[in-house]
Order: sequence, then structure tokens, then C-alpha cells
Amino acid sequence: MSALHDQRLAALRQRMTETGTDLVALGPSSHMYYMSGVDPHGDERPVMLLVSKSHAGFLMPALNVDSSRQNTALPFFPWADDDGPAAALQSLLQASGLPQAPNVVLDETMRTDFALLLLDALPGASRRFTEDTVGFLRARKDDAEYRLLKASAVLNDRAIQAGFDALKDGITELEVATVIRDVYKKAGAVPVFTSVCFGGNGAFPHHHTGDTRLKVGDAVLIDAGGRLDGYPSDMTRVGFFGEPTEEFLEIHGIVERAVQAALAASRPGVAAKEIDKAARDVIAEAGYGDRFSHRTGHGMGIDIHEPPYLTATSETVLDEGMVYSIEPGIYLPGKFGLRLEDIVILHEDGPEILSDMPRAAVLR
Repeated sequence: MSALHDQRLAALRQRMTETGTDLVALGPSSHMYYMSGVDPHGDERPVMLLVSKSHAGFLMPALNVDSSRQNTALPFFPWADDDGPAAALQSLLQASGLPQAPNVVLDETMRTDFALLLLDALPGASRRFTEDTVGFLRARKDDAEYRLLKASAVLNDRAIQAGFDALKDGITELEVATVIRDVYKKAGAVPVFTSVCFGGNGAFPHHHTGDTRLKVGDAVLIDAGGRLDGYPSDMTRVGFFGEPTEEFLEIHGIVERAVQAALAASRPGVAAKEIDKAARDVIAEAGYGDRFSHRTGHGMGIDIHEPPYLTATSETVLDEGMVYSIEPGIYLPGKFGLRLEDIVILHEDGPEILSDMPRAAVLR
């Protein structure tokens, strides 16, 4: 187990003390990877990392133990297919030193049968999810995570710029997406998603890139992200192929003002819903409130979508080290969609944008 994971385990135990938690149970997930560096194969065989205030160890199918040992010094409680996991789980729980009727935190992404296996072994346990323990820690990025996210964002700048540079009359959305993915691959990153939208396809916030061909007079929306050294990127930029229309430039200006408003509102101690409101008010006042159909942003770390979420109802209080997207948009069916997205990390004096690529319309 690395020094970084030792620090995270110590921080988790501190949060457990502060929240009255006796046991944290994590399945094969980004939570487990964050806490231990172990990213085991996930199937129907129960796998769990159990952390108490005095012990931490893995319930693990025997056939996966040797591989997982390469990434951690924590003990394993292996079980074989012929025997099943019950006895190994009991041994792990005994080593955990739990009180009667413990207060248990469950990984919300864990398979239901894994969770029930654990809860059935702990009669009388109370349970909740990870929001105030592992989730609390993950929402506040450390310096190592900041550097990884920044490097991934800068690579994404190059990839999306390459997509815009490839625009030519008759090219398909899929062909542009291939150009973008190739940039990730050549840099040793993994493409995660590539949404290329020509013309009216941009009015679908989650358009599936297809065979639509580019023609003069089309707006072009590119929303893409890759994963570099385990950490993702996510950014949206919009351009125009040919002479941009007055309507396009007007909408671009409104959305840019909405981004600026959300950036200005982003401060430690502010509720996430206030960031959403700042962006939404700009668009509503311009007369396009009904054309902004989604939340203003989502957190990002190991996962592309993770807390905090910037919605109209989110009471989450923003804190230093939080990383999230700001991505207001206006969608005009049959014409185009215009969304501008940046990932920011929140500092004491406000947000820092991870991307270096301007949000100005890319004109080709």
C-alpha cells in the first residue's frame, strides 16, 4: 500500500470518528481504487474492502488474490468457489473488532447481493451510504489528483482542437470523432466518450455521433473526454463551419455570460444550487430558460460524473479542492445546440479552469 493510500486510510478513519461510523464497506469500484489502489475484476463473486477503526482487509475470491496483492499490503480473506464467501467474511468481521449493532457505511455502487451478504452477517446494523466518509474525502482533491486532472485536461485541449482542425465539407461526425480518439491513443490515454454534433444534432444534449455529413452553415458541437493515467477529462466547445449567423453569435454570447456568472458565483461556502441559479438566470433573462434542459454541472475525479452535482436543488456546500464542470447550454431544435463546458477546481479565492483552450467560437 502506497504512502498516499496510507494517508487516505488515516483520513477515512478520522472521518469515521467524526461521523460515528464503525465500518466502511466498499465493493469493486472507484471508491475501492481511491482508498487502496486495488481495482479488482468485478463479477458475481463477492469482493469487499472492509475498513474499521482498527483494521482493514479484503474479502476476495482466491483466484484473484495473487494479482491484487501486487497493489496493496492489506490482508486478504480469500474464499474458494467450492466453499463460498460466508466463512471468510465472518473471519474478516471478527478481525474488524466491531461493536454490537455497528453503524455501517455501504458503497452505493456495490452490488445489492454483496451488500445484503454483509448486512445479513451484521444483524441490527444501521447503514447509510458514503457521502460523509469516502465521498467527503473524494470530493476534495489533493495535489496529486489536481496534477493528474490538469494533465488530462491539457491533452483534451489538443484532442478537441484536432477535431475542429479536421473539419471539411462532407466529413462525417464519426470521422471527426476518430481524429479526436487518435490523439488520446497516441498520448497513451484511453478515449472515454466523443460526441460530435453537426447542425441540428447539437440540439440533442446527448446526441449519438453518427454518419451525418458536415455542410457549410452548420454549427459544430464537440464534447469529448479521455482518461490519462487513471484520471478523465471532459470539455465542450462549439464552432461554426462557414460564416456564422447572427443567431449563433447571439446564443454563443448568452451562454458565455452564463459561464461567467457561474464562475463568479463559485466560492467556498456557497451552495451548489447557487451556481446553477447564477447560470440559469442569465439564460432565462435572455428568454431561453426553457431551452436549458439540464443541470449546470457535475463533479469529476476518478469518475467523470461524481459529487458535487450543480443542480437547482443541491444543498451541497462547495469547498476548496472540489472539482466540477460548469456547462450551461441552449438547445434550438432543428437549428443547433450550444453548450460551453469547462472543468474547474475550487481554490480559496475562486475557481481555476483546468483547460487552456478558449471558449470563443471556433470558426472554420
